[in-house]
Amino acid sequence: MSDRAPSMLNLLRARLNQGHRTLDFPRSASPLPERYRGMPHVDPAKCADGCRACADACPVDAISVGAQGQRPDPRIDLGSCVFCADCVQACPTSALRYTQEFRMAARTRQDLVVGAEGMKLAQALDAKSRALFGRSLKLRQVSAGGCNGCEVEVNVLGTIVFDIVRFGIQMVASPRHADGLLITGPVTRNMRLALQKTYDAVPGPKLVIAVGGCAISGGPFRDHPQVTNGADATLPVDLYVPGCPPHPLTILDGLLRLLGRIEEGKR
Repeated sequence: MSDRAPSMLNLLRARLNQGHRTLDFPRSASPLPERYRGMPHVDPAKCADGCRACADACPVDAISVGAQGQRPDPRIDLGSCVFCADCVQACPTSALRYTQEFRMAARTRQDLVVGAEGMKLAQALDAKSRALFGRSLKLRQVSAGGCNGCEVEVNVLGTIVFDIVRFGIQMVASPRHADGLLITGPVTRNMRLALQKTYDAVPGPKLVIAVGGCAISGGPFRDHPQVTNGADATLPVDLYVPGCPPHPLTILDGLLRLLGRIEEGKR
């Protein structure tokens, strides 16, 4: 015991010196690193007539610029975007840039297609669903062929910094103990049946959250014969969280908006 006492005291001193490490989210959020790529911003006024440089540079065809001969009005599909910044580098007039805005989750696939007007953030579930899930939500995470990027960001939510459990949200080991699924990966054909069986094992009513570009659209693997282009080709999706991978705050913000824990429209 005498050998362990000094070590324990040192641990306690270190913990006291570190102070409170959990983010005060959603009341505030720590500044993100300068290199972080969040919500893309489009300024159509800077676009040159007939220019398609951003759309041609996009490796996943996430950008559309309107009909030939018309003034470009770039629209970006966040559900397909891999946030690579090739479009920004290709744009000759700096009409495109990435911001530090991490709030990007949406309730519908259509809401992920954004232009100069911005996007419609995720709205809360109906009153009955909020009464069921609003204070306690248990999710079974399913990696349906992911690269482990999104999976790592989901795992980070359980650390002392984000502490997702304080909001009543927990990841559970069995779908029979879950209120819904949190899906990552493009849903490969080899995983489609496993995903369906996992969903069937969750007692109803239940939720489905698609996290990351792969789970939303197939990401860079879209239309490959071995993937099914995301979760909603197999299951009904209640929340889409874009990113490659999404920041933990993007995931957490989306979940809290879905549960009505963040006021509608608040950024």
